[in-house]
Amino acid sequence: MNETITGLFSALRLIPVVVIESRELVVPLADALAEGGLPCAEITLRTPSALDALKAFAERPGMLVGAGSVCTPDQVSQVVDAGARFVVSPGLSESVVLRCRDLGVPTLPGVATATEIMHAIELGLDVVKLFPAGHLGGPAGLRSLAAPFHSVRFVPTGGVSPMNIAEYLSTPAVLAVGGSWMVAPGLIRAGRFDEIRRLTYEAAAMSGVRP
Repeated sequence: MNETITGLFSALRLIPVVVIESRELVVPLADALAEGGLPCAEITLRTPSALDALKAFAERPGMLVGAGSVCTPDQVSQVVDAGARFVVSPGLSESVVLRCRDLGVPTLPGVATATEIMHAIELGLDVVKLFPAGHLGGPAGLRSLAAPFHSVRFVPTGGVSPMNIAEYLSTPAVLAVGGSWMVAPGLIRAGRFDEIRRLTYEAAAMSGVRP
């Protein structure tokens, strides 16, 4: 696999972060995201059905699908077998990074401190996830933290919203953002896919992506 996080995320600058409870919800959700202009998803490993949902997403033509909340090397193997094209972690684990490297899948580890960013650089990474971005000072906090690290780009996640997405994406150090407001678990659970489509369309416009 010759893909990189930069290559995967540069065109789709907003990655929907999905918590899904049933494989049966995958098809209408994937359709709503694609029709709204964001044919991508980070499926978080937060529910018992997450792996099955990931497999179903990966089978949808034209969808860019990765796995989130990946915390162990064994989980890396599981999500890659399920079809994940990228792996996202809440924190920085060297063993997770190395397993991703062994399997040839791009990885996006989470960082919250300068020390963790320096560790990521030592591991050869040039893109990291800032998490939870909202609790780390939002766009202003990101700019302060990123200032010493000119070679690193960030994907802030956690607290990204319609109110601050433009400020995040206008920051040169930001490659993309992760957001969940357009795919809130309550909307998915209730089958409100028209609303998800509408919110996704609006979010795509905010991020500079046109359906």
